Amino acid sequence: MIILSVLFFVIGVALLLGGGWLFSLDGSLYYFIAGAALIAVSFLLRKRNTFANLIYAILLVGTLIWSIGESGFSWWPLATRMGLFLILAIPLLLLAFIKRRRGWRVLFPVWLAAAVVTISPLMMTPPTTVEGQLTRSVTTSNADLGDVDEGDWNAYGRSNLGQRFSPLDQITPDNVDQLQLAWQYQTGDKKGPKDVGETTYEATPLKLGNALYVCTPHNWVVALNADTGEEQWVYDAKVPAESQRQHQTCRGVSYLPPSNGDQLPPIQKTSAPAESLSAMQCDAQLFLPTSDARLIAIDPTTGAKCANFAKNGELDLMHNMPFKQSGYYYSTSPPLVAGGVVIVAGSVNDNYDVNSPSGVIRAYDVKTGELKWNWDSGYPEDTTPIGPDETYATSSPNSWSVASADEKLGLAYFPMGNRTPDQLGMYRSPAEEKYATSVVALSLETGQVAWVQQFVHHDLWDMDTPAQPSLLDLDTPTGKQPALVVPTKQGDIYVLNRATGKPIFPITEEPAPQGAIPGDYTAQTQPTSGLSFKPAKLTEADMWGATPLDQLMCRIEFKQLRYEGRYTPPSEQGSIVYPGNFGVFNWGSIAVDPKRQQLFGMPLYLAFTSTLVPKEGLDLSGANKGEQGVNSNEGAEYAVELKPFLSPLGIPCQQPPWGYVAGVDLKTGKTAWKHKNGTIEDMTPFKLPIEMGVPGIGGPIITNGGVVFMAATVDDYLRAYDLSNGKELWKGRLPAGGQATPMTYLNSKGEQMVVQVAGGHGSIGTTIGDYVVAYKLKK
Repeated sequence: MIILSVLFFVIGVALLLGGGWLFSLDGSLYYFIAGAALIAVSFLLRKRNTFANLIYAILLVGTLIWSIGESGFSWWPLATRMGLFLILAIPLLLLAFIKRRRGWRVLFPVWLAAAVVTISPLMMTPPTTVEGQLTRSVTTSNADLGDVDEGDWNAYGRSNLGQRFSPLDQITPDNVDQLQLAWQYQTGDKKGPKDVGETTYEATPLKLGNALYVCTPHNWVVALNADTGEEQWVYDAKVPAESQRQHQTCRGVSYLPPSNGDQLPPIQKTSAPAESLSAMQCDAQLFLPTSDARLIAIDPTTGAKCANFAKNGELDLMHNMPFKQSGYYYSTSPPLVAGGVVIVAGSVNDNYDVNSPSGVIRAYDVKTGELKWNWDSGYPEDTTPIGPDETYATSSPNSWSVASADEKLGLAYFPMGNRTPDQLGMYRSPAEEKYATSVVALSLETGQVAWVQQFVHHDLWDMDTPAQPSLLDLDTPTGKQPALVVPTKQGDIYVLNRATGKPIFPITEEPAPQGAIPGDYTAQTQPTSGLSFKPAKLTEADMWGATPLDQLMCRIEFKQLRYEGRYTPPSEQGSIVYPGNFGVFNWGSIAVDPKRQQLFGMPLYLAFTSTLVPKEGLDLSGANKGEQGVNSNEGAEYAVELKPFLSPLGIPCQQPPWGYVAGVDLKTGKTAWKHKNGTIEDMTPFKLPIEMGVPGIGGPIITNGGVVFMAATVDDYLRAYDLSNGKELWKGRLPAGGQATPMTYLNSKGEQMVVQVAGGHGSIGTTIGDYVVAYKLKK
């Protein structure tokens, strides 16, 4: 009895003090009242007074009413509000029953509350779920799928159209449950103890001829037999370690087909390191971007460097940069090969230094490496190749994600980021303001701007456009239009005419919160698309935790931080950024089915906090360890601290679900269905496969069979979904985190294969590995 009394007293004092603090911040009074009730129960228990049970019963009834009022019958919010109190009721119930044989009468509310919490999932469909159906019928039989053989995968998004759609249809909703492991390969390239935190395996392999080509985090290229997964050759770019590099990853390599249009010759297996081979004259070429700012051309057959390209196969991308700090500039995404040029963009470290390398986009001759044009958003009018003694603009907005191209229109489409520092806008020129956080269409021939559509005005939130645009021809009320579909971090999906940049679905301007720091400003309005997965504004009732105690701490922090909805300006007080740095959509993008004119996406909802920190007297010796944490913003008055909005237990402060899958009819712009996605199996030591809708990073692919494949979630599974309704059809256990976009192809026997890279992700802490895993149907 004494131990139970002390337990009630300790929890009660914590709730009373924290609840009083919360109420002083204009928050809920509930926790203060609950704390007082627990303290009263504690004292009455010590005196063995039967009123302890009555007060506790009243507390349970009040908690149940308050919980339903805040969260309805949504199970996880309700369960975590009630769970601790129901557990604490068990010893009270047992004591009352043993001593008076009528505990069930006194604590009847215990059974009532437990019943409501248990059956609540059956009482109401969660308000964030959408149930519906997309047609399975093909509506466009002659859809443009890009210039790729049916069984191949020639570019990151399969083709330069970036659709992530395969015409293969052997695997269907009816037989996908017959998938089994075909082969598994380990590259040998794993995250090491001296690697930066953001060391991630995000690669999508290419399938050319009967070979797969995949890059690894440290910029190896591995060639595999597409039938067996047997290693053919490995090229190691010998990238040195660099602690100031924010990202250590490679999303893929790019491909230049043979000039005669033939298939690649059979690959040559060798045990010698490919980088040790003598350079050779190449017809077909692979292009490898490296994290030490090189572009390397490689022969797909042997792995040798291409002597005809640049300097013995290597191009130094630091040429003409205004600042050349080691680790501040590199490419993580495959370059674009189109129109006789290879176009390279790059990533610039966020928030390390006001004076950083340029975000210039450069086009080089695919055979020689000669610079053909350069487009710098700091100097957007002049695309003439820069002179040897000239420099590009300092810190101009960059394009770190994957580009797309329509060679018939002669245009390339680049998702644009922001100028560093992300949260301080006073350093930007008018030209940089115009092109930041947008999609820009550039001429493949000259690099001149054809059109630009901006998605955030005066971006102070690191809302870089993160995803490759997807191109398809779309049926609209005014006829078929060449469409570009691009998702954004803030949750909007923009559908534009890719020839003109004009919106196909309407874009409106909405009032935005005001009040930037002195010397800066906020835009009066921000754009939003008619097709959007933007989240509802957070409230105190959305705060969550495993127990009422960490819920209370999240509520207190929520009330202390600045928050007025989407686009709340950064502040010294600390601001909630929601959607956060991961975005509703990120580099995994969406997949589109050009035949059915449908879209599959993975909306994600996680809040971050952003705090501007005056630097006078500030110790920055531990800064610059990655995008998250404190970054120094050298040359600026403020450092910035960016981090996820988490409870003291390290789980999101906002209630689940945090991750979904969704299907959209692109002809109408209507969301047909939306379901929570993923389990907490690999988030806890107990391996509980409880479906909560979890975070994820990665992307989907769609097949003509009507099946979608995607891993991405923080549990280690590759999943198959029915495109028409979003139902999970199959899942395969992965040996490591699957934070990469899968691909599919035909092997030499005509069998459809599905391949997933599984190596984990530094930011979200999934299982680290070095695997390439392939599946096919049972015979």
